[in-house]
Amino acid sequence: MPLPEGWQAAPWCEPLRAAAGRLPPQGSMAERLNASGWAPRRFVPQAALPEGEAYEAFIHRSGQVPTRDNLHDAFNGLMWLSEPAIKTRLNALQAAAIAAEGVQARRGPLRDALTLFDENGAWWPDCPAPIAQAWRHRDWTAMFRTHRALWPASRPRLFGHALLEQLAVAPRKGLCAHVLLADPLQLGAADWAAKPFLPLPVLGVPGWWPANEAPGFYDDPAVFRPLKSPA
Repeated sequence: MPLPEGWQAAPWCEPLRAAAGRLPPQGSMAERLNASGWAPRRFVPQAALPEGEAYEAFIHRSGQVPTRDNLHDAFNGLMWLSEPAIKTRLNALQAAAIAAEGVQARRGPLRDALTLFDENGAWWPDCPAPIAQAWRHRDWTAMFRTHRALWPASRPRLFGHALLEQLAVAPRKGLCAHVLLADPLQLGAADWAAKPFLPLPVLGVPGWWPANEAPGFYDDPAVFRPLKSPA
């Protein structure tokens, strides 16, 4: 399964380029990821996941990642190659929660937060303080216009493979990352369960999307939403 042509040119994909460059052109996605030489786990076909066993529990128990031949799992695999420590940490926390609580009809706060980050997250521990302050108040004008000169020095690092998939096939203004202003490896279970995320419309990042240079780009309350008032 080929990755979309030109996907690596997107500025948010820069952290994945080295891993992607190690994939051979032929074979199943699992075979290609294994052949990279960077795989911290063994990638196996989806059929290797035993019926009734939770995906995260299986990875933790077996050291194998069930992988389908689709774009979603391709980006998941590339993230395993690029950020193995974070993926391993998330998996360990997921497996511990499953061992303690079983698989419920609804995920608890911890597993929900971990899954949200794994699918749609980003991290930015060195976010400049003026940007962070404006962001927490959803002062998008200050965040993206007043402090625009601060952005080139540091930008968020996308992590969620579902988010990367959507950006590769259908980039659009409303796509939103759930961002940690912290190092994911420094968070404990209670930190994750509190869902310490800030919402980021990804295509609003200066330098990532030409359209955001237009004066009215951020004047869209359906995307750049005001902070909700306390109930």
